[in-house]
Amino acid sequence: MDVRRRDSTCSATMKMGLFRSHRTWVHMRNLIRTCLEEAVGHLAADVAADILPEVVVEPPRDRQFGDFASNIAMQLARVLKRNPRDIAVELAAMLGEREDIAAVDVAGPGFINITLPPSAWTGQLRRIFQRGTRWGEDEGGRGRRVMVEFVSANPTGPLHIGHGRGAAVGDSLVRILRKAGYTVISEYYINDAGNQMETLGRSLQRRYLELAGEINESYPETYYQGEYLVDLARRLREERGTELVDPTDPDASLPLFTEYAGRLILDGISDDLAAFGIRFDNWTSEKQLFEDGRVDRLIAELRERGQLYEQDGALWFPASRMGDEKDRVVVRSNGVKTYFASDIAYHRDKDERGFDVMVDVWGADHHGYVPRLAAALQAVGIDSARFVVILVQLVSLMRGEQPVAMSTRAGQFVTLREVIDEVGKDAARFFFLMRRPDSHLDFDLELAKSQSNENPVYYVQYAHARICSILRTAAEKGVAIPQTAAFDLSSLHLEEELELIRKLDAFPVVVETAAAVFEPHRVSYYVSELAALFHSYYNRHRVVSEDGAVTAARLVLVQAVRNILQSGLELLGVDAPESM
Repeated sequence: MDVRRRDSTCSATMKMGLFRSHRTWVHMRNLIRTCLEEAVGHLAADVAADILPEVVVEPPRDRQFGDFASNIAMQLARVLKRNPRDIAVELAAMLGEREDIAAVDVAGPGFINITLPPSAWTGQLRRIFQRGTRWGEDEGGRGRRVMVEFVSANPTGPLHIGHGRGAAVGDSLVRILRKAGYTVISEYYINDAGNQMETLGRSLQRRYLELAGEINESYPETYYQGEYLVDLARRLREERGTELVDPTDPDASLPLFTEYAGRLILDGISDDLAAFGIRFDNWTSEKQLFEDGRVDRLIAELRERGQLYEQDGALWFPASRMGDEKDRVVVRSNGVKTYFASDIAYHRDKDERGFDVMVDVWGADHHGYVPRLAAALQAVGIDSARFVVILVQLVSLMRGEQPVAMSTRAGQFVTLREVIDEVGKDAARFFFLMRRPDSHLDFDLELAKSQSNENPVYYVQYAHARICSILRTAAEKGVAIPQTAAFDLSSLHLEEELELIRKLDAFPVVVETAAAVFEPHRVSYYVSELAALFHSYYNRHRVVSEDGAVTAARLVLVQAVRNILQSGLELLGVDAPESM
């Protein structure tokens, strides 16, 4: 970035006040960074802009060092070949002795610490309040198109809690990216082709025949387990009768059983996701990729590019040349195309639909598949940097200290619907989003149901409901929240109040960062921290009091907190209740 040529907010406001930018939604850190960038441009006027280091401004770990800190002087020292502390002193002097900044200090070998006066923070609160729930919206995405594909479970059984975690991560990421200015499409890739669907049909057919008492042998372990297949078989008999299988040619009816099971299971998946607050923009069928020739066209393209070879009657992709542990089969010797072929075709289809970034949310057991598919995309001319995979680790279900047994082999898994029914959609989503997706998660059902401060989702939702109660109390007393730009916030000078404003100011940074690194858990961290600050403040200070000026200012503050809690919870797909 050429700091000497950019349209500088700082220089335009030196005479009229640092924080009077026409972009009222810009957060304080960016404004301070802009001023430091201009100062660096003046100090290093003879240095090529492309070799100047990026100016980074962050809140210090210890508030005693001010509101913001930067190590830019130490970064510049290598370029300017000067003592970093001397550089820091000059940069600090360039910021000037204005009323917008209370103090600029140089510490250690060249850290620049900046402290703002309370008036700067209350001025920012005014802007945050006026933006309402739109605070945190950004144009950083600039409309770039992103596909987020998630869940994509085989339609061979109901969703389990592992799918639920991936669903929460994917849907929250879609919401965050949209708030950050990206054009986002959410998609479910239906794995409705291949051996698993034939096995599903055989499993349902077997259960169907068992209900008629026509089969007495033990149920094969290779078939899909679980009572849901018995329920489907019973429903099918009620709807279509008891003579769907020709004893002389049982395979003739397999397509009927496969289609019926796949359709109803997918309907159930859709219903469960809707109960979880998720509705996809698109549902794409793997089977359709084969039927309309997209897989064949992909194989032809790989051939044309010289990226396939024949061996033992099969077609192979030379993945080992591109970092995979071995080469991979695309077409088996019997002519059957592998799911690897359809996966490449599917991502080629995403590319042709014009998506700049393709985000896939997968289970952690797919980690070895990532470099394989990335290599294949590179082979067909798709920059693998546009392919992003979020790996979601396993969930352990607990009741207090006791683990809940789950066995998918025996069909005794805990379904997502069971968790939603027991703890509710909000608790389930929040718990799934409390940790990084790639870290193991212990999900405590009893904690998720409890109405206590130990329950993280209850703690955050209660903060929102508490503020709604404060606002109702104020209205009952005839105290209105000021709505004009001229309201007086000068009575907000307590450190707890300023810390709340600082936290509100940081919300756009959280959204921007969560979108940039694809980490929705950053929002759950943020709302938890904001709720903690509010509860602490509320327990020590009255909002509605006999002092009219203080009451009005504090009502503005808590309303702003409410707005951002509502926005943050919305990004997580969690409701913001007005009473609890």
